[in-house]
Amino acid sequence: MQLSWAVSTDPGLRRSSNEDSYCTREDLGLFVVADGMGGHVAGEVASRIAVETIQTFIQETAGADKNRTWPFPFEPDLTFESNRLKAAFRLANHQIANAMADAADLRGMATTASALLASADRTRASVAHVGDSRVYVLRGGTLEQMTKDHSWVEEQVRAGTMTPSAARQHPWRNVVTRALAGGDDPEVDVLELAPAPGERFLLCSDGLFAVVPHEQIAGILSTTGVPLQAICDQLVAAANDAGGPDNITTLVIDVEAP
Repeated sequence: MQLSWAVSTDPGLRRSSNEDSYCTREDLGLFVVADGMGGHVAGEVASRIAVETIQTFIQETAGADKNRTWPFPFEPDLTFESNRLKAAFRLANHQIANAMADAADLRGMATTASALLASADRTRASVAHVGDSRVYVLRGGTLEQMTKDHSWVEEQVRAGTMTPSAARQHPWRNVVTRALAGGDDPEVDVLELAPAPGERFLLCSDGLFAVVPHEQIAGILSTTGVPLQAICDQLVAAANDAGGPDNITTLVIDVEAP
């Protein structure tokens, strides 16, 4: 399989800065979106540290043996890709802690992160995430949310006490229950899959799905005959048309036959 991709990021209409960060390393099979939190420049710093740390670790462990997840344990029931991603996320959490220890004005910063890592032969992939940045897959014309948000409102939706539309309007919609925040090693959700030709993946920050309904995202992603960059830009435009209250990052990946 081969991967093609495009990405678009925008501060939105109500924010003066963009605290989202992303990574597109097709050579490593690595794609990441992170949404920083903390205000001022702190959120931007947290997301950048996370993305840079994850990218560096994945690059350094390409082709390595399982011991390269040290100091984090290798989990034999997971693939090498999943183990590397989990270790990279935890190392990013440590780096954020180090940055806060060195600079008082960064204390309290945090970031979400969602990533897709494909194996060298592109026959396997792992999705990992912490927080409420999402990964979707479009297959057979149906859009599926692959990740489960670590957020207060999403927990209410899953419990059946809140509708998705109400969650998009709730004043606590930005409250996450898990993040890379420099504390204890985070629990990293991991999903393993076998990418197939024709599948289309979307990694995005909550600036998109918090204001654009699932059906509209699916419709834009299902567009054929246009460049991937145009699809990313259309998703960002849809979020801004809906008020653009937050930073927006959209990263689209197509799986193609070799």
